[in-house]
Amino acid sequence: MESLTDTQWDITISGTGLAQSLLALALSRSGKKVLHVDKNPYYGGAEAAFSLQEAEEWVERLKQEPGREPFEDVSIYAPPEQGASKLSSSRAYTLSLSPHIIYCRSQLIPTLVSSKVYRQLEFQAVGSWWIFRSPGAEETGLRRVPSSREDVFADDNISMKSKRTLMKLLRHISQPPQEDESAAEPEDLDLPFADYLTSRFQIPSELYDPLLSLALSQSSPRKTSASYAVPRIKRHLASIGVFGPGFGSLLAKWGGSSEMSQVGCRALAVGGGVYVLDRGIQSVTSSKDELELQLSNGEPIRTKFVVGSPWDLPAETLKQQPACRRVARSISVVSSSLESLFPPTSEGGPIPAAAAVVFPGNTLSAADDTPPVYLLVHSSDTGECPVGQSVIYASVSLPGDEGQSLIDSAVQKLLQKFSADGSPTVLWSLRYTQLGLTSEDGDALRTVTDSPVSDNILSFPPPSLELAFDDGLIDAVKTAWKTVLGDEAHDEDFMKFEDREGVEFED
Repeated sequence: MESLTDTQWDITISGTGLAQSLLALALSRSGKKVLHVDKNPYYGGAEAAFSLQEAEEWVERLKQEPGREPFEDVSIYAPPEQGASKLSSSRAYTLSLSPHIIYCRSQLIPTLVSSKVYRQLEFQAVGSWWIFRSPGAEETGLRRVPSSREDVFADDNISMKSKRTLMKLLRHISQPPQEDESAAEPEDLDLPFADYLTSRFQIPSELYDPLLSLALSQSSPRKTSASYAVPRIKRHLASIGVFGPGFGSLLAKWGGSSEMSQVGCRALAVGGGVYVLDRGIQSVTSSKDELELQLSNGEPIRTKFVVGSPWDLPAETLKQQPACRRVARSISVVSSSLESLFPPTSEGGPIPAAAAVVFPGNTLSAADDTPPVYLLVHSSDTGECPVGQSVIYASVSLPGDEGQSLIDSAVQKLLQKFSADGSPTVLWSLRYTQLGLTSEDGDALRTVTDSPVSDNILSFPPPSLELAFDDGLIDAVKTAWKTVLGDEAHDEDFMKFEDREGVEFED
Protein backbone atom coordinates (compact mmCIF):
# COMPACT_ATOMS: atom_id res chain seq x y z
CA MET A 1 0.00 0.00 0.00
CA GLU A 2 1.25 3.48 -0.85
CA SER A 3 1.97 5.82 2.07
CA LEU A 4 -0.37 8.71 2.76
CA THR A 5 2.33 11.08 1.52
CA ASP A 6 2.98 9.27 -1.77
CA THR A 7 -0.71 9.08 -2.76
CA GLN A 8 -2.42 11.80 -4.78
CA TRP A 9 -5.81 11.93 -3.02
CA ASP A 10 -8.93 13.04 -4.84
CA ILE A 11 -10.49 14.24 -1.61
CA THR A 12 -9.57 14.47 2.06
CA ILE A 13 -12.50 14.52 4.48
CA SER A 14 -11.73 16.03 7.86
CA GLY A 15 -13.84 14.88 10.80
CA THR A 16 -16.20 11.93 11.20
CA GLY A 17 -19.34 13.81 12.17
CA LEU A 18 -22.62 12.83 10.53
CA ALA A 19 -22.25 15.22 7.57
CA GLN A 20 -18.72 14.02 6.75
CA SER A 21 -19.69 10.37 7.24
CA LEU A 22 -22.69 10.67 4.91
CA LEU A 23 -20.39 12.27 2.33
CA ALA A 24 -18.03 9.32 2.79
CA LEU A 25 -20.98 7.02 2.13
CA ALA A 26 -21.97 9.01 -0.98
CA LEU A 27 -18.39 8.68 -2.34
CA SER A 28 -17.95 5.02 -1.39
CA ARG A 29 -18.75 3.77 -4.92
CA SER A 30 -17.20 6.68 -6.84
CA GLY A 31 -13.80 5.12 -7.47
CA LYS A 32 -12.14 8.20 -6.01
CA LYS A 33 -9.13 8.02 -3.71
CA VAL A 34 -10.55 9.22 -0.40
CA LEU A 35 -8.57 9.93 2.77
CA HIS A 36 -10.73 10.40 5.87
CA VAL A 37 -9.01 11.83 8.95
CA ASP A 38 -10.19 12.95 12.37
CA LYS A 39 -8.28 14.85 15.02
CA ASN A 40 -10.17 12.84 17.65
CA PRO A 41 -9.44 9.23 18.63
CA TYR A 42 -13.15 8.34 18.19
CA TYR A 43 -15.78 8.43 15.45
CA GLY A 44 -18.79 10.74 15.39
CA GLY A 45 -17.61 14.32 15.98
CA ALA A 46 -20.44 16.38 17.46
CA GLU A 47 -22.69 13.32 17.14
CA ALA A 48 -20.37 10.97 19.04
CA ALA A 49 -21.68 8.46 21.59
CA PHE A 50 -19.62 7.65 24.68
CA SER A 51 -19.33 5.20 27.52
CA LEU A 52 -19.09 6.79 30.98
CA GLN A 53 -15.29 6.69 30.99
CA GLU A 54 -15.09 8.04 27.43
CA ALA A 55 -17.41 10.91 28.39
CA GLU A 56 -15.21 11.79 31.35
CA GLU A 57 -12.10 11.74 29.13
CA TRP A 58 -13.92 13.93 26.58
CA VAL A 59 -14.74 16.50 29.27
CA GLU A 60 -11.13 16.67 30.43
CA ARG A 61 -9.92 17.06 26.84
CA LEU A 62 -12.31 19.96 26.18
CA LYS A 63 -11.32 21.69 29.41
CA GLN A 64 -7.68 21.55 28.32
CA GLU A 65 -8.42 22.56 24.71
CA PRO A 66 -11.53 24.80 24.63
CA GLY A 67 -12.88 25.44 21.15
CA ARG A 68 -11.84 22.00 19.93
CA GLU A 69 -15.50 21.01 19.38
CA PRO A 70 -18.83 22.92 19.20
CA PHE A 71 -19.34 22.52 22.96
CA GLU A 72 -18.77 24.76 25.98
CA ASP A 73 -19.33 24.70 29.75
CA VAL A 74 -18.81 20.94 29.93
CA SER A 75 -19.04 19.26 33.32
CA ILE A 76 -19.99 15.95 34.90
CA TYR A 77 -22.18 15.52 37.93
CA ALA A 78 -20.41 13.07 40.24
CA PRO A 79 -23.03 11.17 42.24
CA PRO A 80 -22.64 10.32 45.92
CA GLU A 81 -20.94 7.01 46.56
CA GLN A 82 -24.24 5.23 47.19
CA GLY A 83 -25.54 6.50 43.84
CA ALA A 84 -22.37 5.54 42.00
CA SER A 85 -22.69 1.99 43.31
CA LYS A 86 -25.92 1.62 41.30
CA LEU A 87 -24.12 2.40 38.05
CA SER A 88 -23.08 -0.56 35.92
CA SER A 89 -19.70 -0.82 34.22
CA SER A 90 -18.68 2.10 32.01
CA ARG A 91 -19.22 0.22 28.76
CA ALA A 92 -22.80 -0.67 29.68
CA TYR A 93 -23.68 2.87 28.54
CA THR A 94 -23.69 4.44 25.06
CA LEU A 95 -24.65 8.10 25.50
CA SER A 96 -25.20 10.35 22.48
CA LEU A 97 -24.05 13.98 22.48
CA SER A 98 -26.60 14.96 19.81
CA PRO A 99 -29.70 12.75 19.97
CA HIS A 100 -32.24 13.30 17.19
CA ILE A 101 -35.74 12.12 16.48
CA ILE A 102 -36.03 10.91 12.88
CA TYR A 103 -39.46 11.48 11.36
CA CYS A 104 -40.66 8.71 9.08
CA ARG A 105 -41.08 11.26 6.28
CA SER A 106 -37.48 12.47 6.59
CA GLN A 107 -35.22 12.42 3.52
CA LEU A 108 -32.75 10.47 5.64
CA ILE A 109 -34.79 7.24 5.52
CA PRO A 110 -34.89 6.80 1.70
CA THR A 111 -31.21 7.84 1.60
CA LEU A 112 -30.25 5.02 3.97
CA VAL A 113 -32.42 2.57 2.03
CA SER A 114 -31.19 3.44 -1.48
CA SER A 115 -27.55 3.36 -0.33
CA LYS A 116 -28.14 -0.15 1.13
CA VAL A 117 -26.71 0.68 4.57
CA TYR A 118 -30.08 0.49 6.36
CA ARG A 119 -29.42 -3.23 6.95
CA GLN A 120 -26.62 -2.30 9.33
CA LEU A 121 -28.90 -0.14 11.47
CA GLU A 122 -31.71 -1.01 13.85
CA PHE A 123 -34.51 1.52 14.21
CA GLN A 124 -36.96 1.78 17.09
CA ALA A 125 -40.22 3.64 17.55
CA VAL A 126 -40.50 6.94 19.38
CA GLY A 127 -43.81 6.81 21.20
CA SER A 128 -45.83 9.32 23.15
CA TRP A 129 -45.42 13.06 23.56
CA TRP A 130 -46.11 14.13 27.16
CA ILE A 131 -46.61 17.64 28.52
CA PHE A 132 -46.30 18.83 32.10
CA ARG A 133 -49.08 20.91 33.59
CA SER A 134 -48.15 22.94 36.68
CA PRO A 135 -50.28 23.03 39.84
CA GLY A 136 -53.10 25.51 39.38
CA ALA A 137 -53.83 24.43 35.83
CA GLU A 138 -57.14 22.74 35.13
CA GLU A 139 -55.31 19.43 34.63
CA THR A 140 -52.05 19.05 36.58
CA GLY A 141 -49.14 16.65 36.18
CA LEU A 142 -48.14 14.76 33.05
CA ARG A 143 -50.64 14.52 30.22
CA ARG A 144 -50.24 12.64 26.97
CA VAL A 145 -50.41 14.98 23.98
CA PRO A 146 -52.94 13.82 21.36
CA SER A 147 -50.82 13.28 18.27
CA SER A 148 -53.50 12.23 15.80
CA ARG A 149 -57.19 12.73 15.12
CA GLU A 150 -57.90 9.38 16.79
CA ASP A 151 -56.09 10.59 19.91
CA VAL A 152 -58.17 13.77 19.98
CA PHE A 153 -61.44 11.82 20.00
CA ALA A 154 -60.16 9.48 22.72
CA ASP A 155 -58.88 12.25 25.03
CA ASP A 156 -61.35 12.82 27.87
CA ASN A 157 -59.42 15.89 29.05
CA ILE A 158 -60.47 17.91 26.00
CA SER A 159 -63.98 19.38 25.88
CA MET A 160 -66.23 18.67 22.90
CA LYS A 161 -66.03 22.30 21.82
CA SER A 162 -62.22 22.23 21.90
CA LYS A 163 -62.21 18.91 20.04
CA ARG A 164 -64.22 20.45 17.21
CA THR A 165 -61.85 23.41 16.84
CA LEU A 166 -58.81 21.15 17.16
CA MET A 167 -60.14 18.78 14.50
CA LYS A 168 -60.70 21.74 12.19
CA LEU A 169 -57.05 22.71 12.61
CA LEU A 170 -55.74 19.17 12.09
CA ARG A 171 -57.83 18.69 8.95
CA HIS A 172 -56.54 21.99 7.56
CA ILE A 173 -52.91 21.14 8.30
CA SER A 174 -53.18 17.59 6.96
CA GLN A 175 -54.92 18.30 3.68
CA PRO A 176 -52.77 17.89 0.53
CA PRO A 177 -52.07 20.92 -1.68
CA GLN A 178 -54.93 21.76 -4.05
CA GLU A 179 -54.41 22.02 -7.81
CA ASP A 180 -55.81 25.54 -7.82
CA GLU A 181 -53.94 26.53 -4.67
CA SER A 182 -52.20 29.36 -6.51
CA ALA A 183 -55.56 31.03 -6.96
CA ALA A 184 -56.48 30.70 -3.29
CA GLU A 185 -55.80 33.48 -0.84
CA PRO A 186 -52.50 32.69 0.93
CA GLU A 187 -52.39 32.23 4.68
CA ASP A 188 -50.64 34.77 6.87
CA LEU A 189 -48.07 32.51 8.53
CA ASP A 190 -45.95 35.41 9.77
CA LEU A 191 -48.21 35.66 12.79
CA PRO A 192 -47.06 34.32 16.16
CA PHE A 193 -48.33 30.76 16.40
CA ALA A 194 -50.62 31.67 19.31
CA ASP A 195 -52.28 34.44 17.27
CA TYR A 196 -52.64 32.12 14.27
CA LEU A 197 -54.43 29.52 16.39
CA THR A 198 -56.78 32.10 17.85
CA SER A 199 -57.60 34.12 14.75
CA ARG A 200 -57.99 31.22 12.31
CA PHE A 201 -59.37 28.38 14.43
CA GLN A 202 -60.43 29.78 17.82
CA ILE A 203 -58.17 27.27 19.57
CA PRO A 204 -58.27 27.76 23.38
CA SER A 205 -55.03 28.89 25.00
CA GLU A 206 -54.62 25.68 27.04
CA LEU A 207 -53.91 23.84 23.77
CA TYR A 208 -51.15 26.18 22.59
CA ASP A 209 -48.31 24.35 24.36
CA PRO A 210 -49.44 20.81 23.45
CA LEU A 211 -49.68 21.79 19.77
CA LEU A 212 -46.34 23.57 19.91
CA SER A 213 -44.72 20.46 21.37
CA LEU A 214 -45.64 18.52 18.22
CA ALA A 215 -43.61 21.09 16.26
CA LEU A 216 -40.66 20.56 18.65
CA SER A 217 -40.39 24.33 18.89
CA GLN A 218 -37.76 25.46 21.36
CA SER A 219 -39.41 28.87 21.80
CA SER A 220 -42.58 29.99 23.58
CA PRO A 221 -45.89 30.22 21.65
CA ARG A 222 -45.49 34.01 21.38
CA LYS A 223 -41.97 33.73 19.98
CA THR A 224 -42.73 30.91 17.55
CA SER A 225 -44.14 31.90 14.18
CA ALA A 226 -46.88 29.97 12.44
CA SER A 227 -44.52 29.62 9.47
CA TYR A 228 -42.24 27.54 11.72
CA ALA A 229 -44.86 25.53 13.60
CA VAL A 230 -47.43 24.64 10.94
CA PRO A 231 -45.10 22.73 8.54
CA ARG A 232 -43.60 20.81 11.46
CA ILE A 233 -46.96 19.78 12.88
CA LYS A 234 -47.88 18.67 9.37
CA ARG A 235 -44.66 16.62 9.24
CA HIS A 236 -45.56 15.02 12.57
CA LEU A 237 -49.07 14.09 11.45
CA ALA A 238 -48.01 12.90 7.99
CA SER A 239 -45.35 10.59 9.48
CA ILE A 240 -47.74 8.63 11.71
CA GLY A 241 -48.43 5.16 10.35
CA VAL A 242 -45.77 5.20 7.63
CA PHE A 243 -43.84 2.26 9.14
CA GLY A 244 -46.42 0.94 11.57
CA PRO A 245 -49.55 1.87 13.52
CA GLY A 246 -49.52 4.65 16.05
CA PHE A 247 -46.04 6.16 15.71
CA GLY A 248 -44.43 8.60 13.31
CA SER A 249 -40.79 8.89 14.33
CA LEU A 250 -37.77 6.71 14.96
CA LEU A 251 -34.36 6.57 16.54
CA ALA A 252 -31.33 4.48 15.68
CA LYS A 253 -30.33 1.97 18.34
CA TRP A 254 -26.91 2.02 20.03
CA GLY A 255 -26.24 5.75 19.95
CA GLY A 256 -28.37 7.32 17.21
CA SER A 257 -26.41 9.58 14.87
CA SER A 258 -23.11 8.13 16.05
CA GLU A 259 -24.17 4.71 14.82
CA MET A 260 -25.13 6.17 11.44
CA SER A 261 -21.75 7.93 11.23
CA GLN A 262 -19.92 4.66 11.75
CA VAL A 263 -22.08 2.90 9.14
CA GLY A 264 -21.15 5.58 6.59
CA CYS A 265 -17.48 5.26 7.47
CA ARG A 266 -17.57 1.46 7.15
CA ALA A 267 -19.12 1.78 3.69
CA LEU A 268 -16.23 3.95 2.50
CA ALA A 269 -13.69 1.59 4.05
CA VAL A 270 -15.24 -1.30 2.10
CA GLY A 271 -14.98 0.89 -1.03
CA GLY A 272 -11.26 1.42 -0.53
CA GLY A 273 -11.18 4.64 1.49
CA VAL A 274 -8.41 5.10 4.08
CA TYR A 275 -9.14 6.14 7.68
CA VAL A 276 -6.76 7.75 10.15
CA LEU A 277 -8.06 8.70 13.61
CA ASP A 278 -6.30 10.92 16.15
CA ARG A 279 -4.77 12.95 13.31
CA GLY A 280 -6.27 16.23 12.12
CA ILE A 281 -5.34 18.83 9.51
CA GLN A 282 -2.82 21.36 10.80
CA SER A 283 -2.52 23.61 7.71
CA VAL A 284 -3.71 23.94 4.10
CA THR A 285 -1.91 25.69 1.24
CA SER A 286 -2.80 25.94 -2.44
CA SER A 287 -0.36 24.76 -5.10
CA LYS A 288 -1.43 24.84 -8.77
CA ASP A 289 -4.39 22.44 -9.15
CA GLU A 290 -4.00 20.73 -5.80
CA LEU A 291 -3.88 21.43 -2.09
CA GLU A 292 -1.00 20.65 0.19
CA LEU A 293 -2.02 19.64 3.71
CA GLN A 294 0.02 19.06 6.78
CA LEU A 295 -1.46 16.66 9.29
CA SER A 296 -1.08 17.16 13.03
CA ASN A 297 1.82 14.67 13.10
CA GLY A 298 3.69 16.71 10.47
CA GLU A 299 2.88 14.35 7.59
CA PRO A 300 2.40 16.14 4.21
CA ILE A 301 -0.62 15.24 2.06
CA ARG A 302 -1.53 16.15 -1.54
CA THR A 303 -5.23 16.30 -2.38
CA LYS A 304 -7.63 17.91 -4.86
CA PHE A 305 -10.40 18.70 -2.36
CA VAL A 306 -10.75 19.15 1.39
CA VAL A 307 -14.13 18.98 3.11
CA GLY A 308 -14.81 19.38 6.83
CA SER A 309 -16.70 21.28 9.49
CA PRO A 310 -15.68 24.65 10.97
CA TRP A 311 -14.12 22.72 13.88
CA ASP A 312 -12.22 20.27 11.65
CA LEU A 313 -10.54 22.76 9.30
CA PRO A 314 -7.77 25.27 10.14
CA ALA A 315 -9.28 28.66 11.03
CA GLU A 316 -7.41 30.44 8.24
CA THR A 317 -9.26 28.41 5.59
CA LEU A 318 -12.66 29.88 6.57
CA LYS A 319 -14.12 33.21 5.50
CA GLN A 320 -15.15 33.73 9.09
CA GLN A 321 -16.02 31.68 12.11
CA PRO A 322 -19.74 30.79 12.01
CA ALA A 323 -22.19 32.78 14.12
CA CYS A 324 -23.78 30.04 16.20
CA ARG A 325 -26.69 29.81 18.59
CA ARG A 326 -26.18 28.13 21.96
CA VAL A 327 -28.42 25.70 23.84
CA ALA A 328 -27.97 24.06 27.23
CA ARG A 329 -28.10 20.28 27.20
CA SER A 330 -27.60 17.43 29.62
CA ILE A 331 -27.51 13.64 29.61
CA SER A 332 -28.75 11.97 32.80
CA VAL A 333 -28.64 8.29 33.71
CA VAL A 334 -31.66 7.56 35.93
CA SER A 335 -32.13 4.73 38.42
CA SER A 336 -35.59 3.80 37.10
CA SER A 337 -36.92 2.45 33.81
CA LEU A 338 -39.73 5.10 33.89
CA GLU A 339 -41.74 2.38 32.16
CA SER A 340 -45.11 4.14 32.14
CA LEU A 341 -43.74 6.74 29.70
CA PHE A 342 -43.56 4.06 26.97
CA PRO A 343 -47.04 2.63 26.44
CA PRO A 344 -47.92 1.22 22.99
CA THR A 345 -49.33 4.11 20.98
CA SER A 346 -51.97 1.93 19.32
CA GLU A 347 -53.35 -1.59 19.36
CA GLY A 348 -50.90 -3.84 17.57
CA GLY A 349 -48.20 -1.20 17.59
CA PRO A 350 -44.61 -1.69 18.87
CA ILE A 351 -43.43 -0.90 22.38
CA PRO A 352 -41.68 2.48 21.97
CA ALA A 353 -38.07 2.87 23.04
CA ALA A 354 -38.31 6.65 23.55
CA ALA A 355 -40.75 9.35 24.58
CA ALA A 356 -40.74 13.15 24.53
CA VAL A 357 -41.65 15.05 27.70
CA VAL A 358 -42.19 18.80 27.35
CA PHE A 359 -42.10 21.33 30.17
CA PRO A 360 -43.54 24.67 28.96
CA GLY A 361 -41.50 27.62 30.20
CA ASN A 362 -44.30 28.88 32.43
CA THR A 363 -44.17 25.62 34.44
CA LEU A 364 -40.56 26.29 35.38
CA SER A 365 -40.27 30.08 35.55
CA ALA A 366 -42.41 33.12 36.24
CA ALA A 367 -40.63 35.07 33.50
CA ASP A 368 -42.61 35.76 30.34
CA ASP A 369 -41.66 33.82 27.22
CA THR A 370 -39.34 31.40 28.99
CA PRO A 371 -38.53 28.68 26.42
CA PRO A 372 -39.73 25.11 27.00
CA VAL A 373 -37.48 22.31 28.22
CA TYR A 374 -37.57 19.09 26.20
CA LEU A 375 -36.70 15.77 27.80
CA LEU A 376 -36.14 12.91 25.35
CA VAL A 377 -36.36 9.81 27.53
CA HIS A 378 -34.76 6.62 26.19
CA SER A 379 -35.42 3.18 27.65
CA SER A 380 -32.83 0.41 28.02
CA ASP A 381 -34.19 -1.11 24.78
CA THR A 382 -32.07 1.48 22.93
CA GLY A 383 -28.92 -0.25 24.17
CA GLU A 384 -27.82 3.00 25.81
CA CYS A 385 -28.15 1.86 29.44
CA PRO A 386 -28.73 -1.32 31.47
CA VAL A 387 -32.17 -2.83 32.12
CA GLY A 388 -33.93 -1.07 34.99
CA GLN A 389 -32.44 2.31 34.12
CA SER A 390 -33.20 5.00 31.53
CA VAL A 391 -31.45 7.98 29.95
CA ILE A 392 -32.88 11.51 29.86
CA TYR A 393 -31.56 13.82 27.14
CA ALA A 394 -32.53 17.38 28.08
CA SER A 395 -32.41 20.56 25.99
CA VAL A 396 -33.43 24.20 26.36
CA SER A 397 -32.61 27.17 24.13
CA LEU A 398 -30.79 29.07 26.88
CA PRO A 399 -27.05 28.53 27.38
CA GLY A 400 -25.01 28.12 30.53
CA ASP A 401 -26.20 28.15 34.13
CA GLU A 402 -29.59 29.69 33.31
CA GLY A 403 -30.45 26.86 30.96
CA GLN A 404 -29.04 24.17 33.25
CA SER A 405 -31.14 25.47 36.13
CA LEU A 406 -34.31 25.02 34.05
CA ILE A 407 -33.16 21.56 32.97
CA ASP A 408 -32.49 20.49 36.57
CA SER A 409 -35.94 21.68 37.60
CA ALA A 410 -37.64 19.80 34.76
CA VAL A 411 -35.75 16.56 35.43
CA GLN A 412 -36.56 16.67 39.14
CA LYS A 413 -40.25 17.42 38.49
CA LEU A 414 -40.41 14.43 36.15
CA LEU A 415 -38.72 12.08 38.61
CA GLN A 416 -41.05 13.22 41.40
CA LYS A 417 -43.94 11.88 39.33
CA PHE A 418 -42.39 8.42 39.70
CA SER A 419 -41.90 8.48 43.48
CA ALA A 420 -44.11 5.38 43.76
CA ASP A 421 -41.48 3.49 41.76
CA GLY A 422 -38.89 3.88 44.51
CA SER A 423 -37.95 7.56 44.21
CA PRO A 424 -35.76 7.42 41.09
CA THR A 425 -32.62 9.52 41.17
CA VAL A 426 -30.00 10.80 38.75
CA LEU A 427 -27.01 8.46 39.02
CA TRP A 428 -24.73 10.34 36.62
CA SER A 429 -25.07 13.45 34.46
CA LEU A 430 -23.10 15.18 31.70
CA ARG A 431 -23.92 18.89 31.25
CA TYR A 432 -22.84 21.13 28.40
CA THR A 433 -23.70 24.01 26.08
CA GLN A 434 -23.84 23.08 22.39
CA LEU A 435 -23.19 25.47 19.51
CA GLY A 436 -24.99 25.21 16.18
CA LEU A 437 -27.84 26.42 14.00
CA THR A 438 -31.60 25.99 13.96
CA SER A 439 -34.17 26.12 11.17
CA GLU A 440 -34.65 29.78 12.03
CA ASP A 441 -31.28 30.30 10.34
CA GLY A 442 -32.91 29.36 7.03
CA ASP A 443 -30.65 28.17 4.23
CA ALA A 444 -27.58 28.24 6.48
CA LEU A 445 -28.23 24.58 7.37
CA ARG A 446 -28.17 23.63 3.70
CA THR A 447 -25.18 25.71 2.62
CA VAL A 448 -21.68 24.38 2.04
CA THR A 449 -19.33 27.32 2.50
CA ASP A 450 -16.60 28.06 -0.02
CA SER A 451 -13.20 29.14 1.29
CA PRO A 452 -11.32 32.23 0.14
CA VAL A 453 -8.09 30.23 0.15
CA SER A 454 -9.23 27.85 -2.58
CA ASP A 455 -12.41 26.83 -4.39
CA ASN A 456 -11.48 23.28 -3.48
CA ILE A 457 -11.99 23.76 0.26
CA LEU A 458 -15.53 23.21 1.50
CA SER A 459 -16.99 23.60 4.97
CA PHE A 460 -20.20 22.00 6.19
CA PRO A 461 -22.46 24.19 8.33
CA PRO A 462 -22.36 23.93 12.14
CA PRO A 463 -24.47 21.07 13.54
CA SER A 464 -28.23 21.45 13.74
CA LEU A 465 -29.67 22.17 17.20
CA GLU A 466 -33.11 20.94 16.11
CA LEU A 467 -34.53 18.05 18.14
CA ALA A 468 -35.55 16.25 14.94
CA PHE A 469 -33.12 15.35 12.18
CA ASP A 470 -32.92 18.30 9.78
CA ASP A 471 -33.07 17.33 6.10
CA GLY A 472 -30.90 20.36 5.33
CA LEU A 473 -27.95 18.11 6.18
CA ILE A 474 -28.78 15.83 3.23
CA ASP A 475 -28.88 18.87 0.94
CA ALA A 476 -25.48 20.05 2.19
CA VAL A 477 -23.96 16.59 1.67
CA LYS A 478 -25.37 16.43 -1.85
CA THR A 479 -23.90 19.85 -2.67
CA ALA A 480 -20.45 18.73 -1.51
CA TRP A 481 -20.78 15.44 -3.44
CA LYS A 482 -21.64 17.29 -6.67
CA THR A 483 -18.76 19.74 -6.18
CA VAL A 484 -16.22 16.94 -5.70
CA LEU A 485 -17.46 14.80 -8.60
CA GLY A 486 -18.08 17.69 -10.99
CA ASP A 487 -19.40 16.49 -14.36
CA GLU A 488 -19.47 12.91 -13.07
CA ALA A 489 -22.28 13.75 -10.64
CA HIS A 490 -25.89 13.17 -11.68
CA ASP A 491 -28.74 13.94 -9.29
CA GLU A 492 -30.43 10.62 -9.93
CA ASP A 493 -27.30 8.72 -8.81
CA PHE A 494 -26.92 10.39 -5.40
CA MET A 495 -26.83 7.71 -2.67
CA LYS A 496 -28.30 5.06 -5.00
CA PHE A 497 -26.23 1.86 -5.00
CA GLU A 498 -26.64 -1.78 -5.93
CA ASP A 499 -25.81 -4.49 -3.41
CA ARG A 500 -22.11 -5.34 -3.31
CA GLU A 501 -21.34 -8.84 -4.51
CA GLY A 502 -19.76 -11.04 -1.90
CA VAL A 503 -20.46 -8.63 0.96
CA GLU A 504 -22.80 -9.89 3.65
CA PHE A 505 -24.49 -7.60 6.12
CA GLU A 506 -25.44 -8.41 9.65
CA ASP A 507 -29.14 -8.88 10.25
